[in-house]
Amino acid sequence: MNPIVLQLTSEQIKQLVQTYQGFAVPHKDPYKTHFFKVHSTSISVYTTGKVLFQGKEAAALASSWQTAPSPKQAKPTAQINQSLTTVGSDEVGNGSYFGGIAVVASFVRPDQHQRLKTLGVGDSKTLTDQKILQLAPILEKEIDHQALLLSPQKYNEVVPARYNAVSVKVALHNQAIFLLLKKIEKPQQIIIDAFTSDANYHKYLKKEANHFSQPVSLIEKAEGQCLAVAVSSIIARSLFLNQLKDLGEAVGYQLPSGAGTASDKVASQLLAAYGRAGLAQTAKLHFKNTEKAENLLRRP
Repeated sequence: MNPIVLQLTSEQIKQLVQTYQGFAVPHKDPYKTHFFKVHSTSISVYTTGKVLFQGKEAAALASSWQTAPSPKQAKPTAQINQSLTTVGSDEVGNGSYFGGIAVVASFVRPDQHQRLKTLGVGDSKTLTDQKILQLAPILEKEIDHQALLLSPQKYNEVVPARYNAVSVKVALHNQAIFLLLKKIEKPQQIIIDAFTSDANYHKYLKKEANHFSQPVSLIEKAEGQCLAVAVSSIIARSLFLNQLKDLGEAVGYQLPSGAGTASDKVASQLLAAYGRAGLAQTAKLHFKNTEKAENLLRRP
């Protein structure tokens, strides 16, 4: 239970913040940029780039970032060659309290590029939800892909019991690609929109039952550079939005995306109406929003 201090790069800190954004806790320390409470462990990110892990799971959580290569050891960033047949994989929902996680792997050939550009395919973060919901059914028909949609209920069964916020995404990406490769010709490259380091990805990959021999490249912001990843991003976003809508209709509340104060308020209403078991059907319970919602209920 000894505290662990790591000196991380700005990119590693960015990935860490994205991974634990559901556990963010307000703080007033001017020397901290972020503070997270992950179950019995606290994570403090300082302006100097140092990250302090304290608590019961400090060693386990810190190990996810200790294995990442330092800048001097880092491999050159993999390049995306758009002239190659490509499997691209992306996920949506991991930073949202409500809803599960959608992961999609898509296979795109160079001769499909012009059609995709004509449709307006691009990074889903630059497209409106309305445009995404219009595009996704077309892409689902025209592009070979494999989609996996993890429900909040299933997510709560496996996280944190068997997986953590990073390893569950490794499992989903690996399985989506594994299943897609069974249905298509061998691609010339496989690209995943990077959500962790190569070292972390392969560390968690060893624990998975299904494996394929072809290497993968984890590339940051790949959805803006690779049409195959962009297709996956759009389809995944559509699946997530439709799931969020269906879950909301089932409980009679409009479920917001993200993990802000709007999510806290709706969660407190769901707790009052259905209890924690009902909330587990719609939300990722390990997020800090659950505790915030419980606190809202206790207020007079």
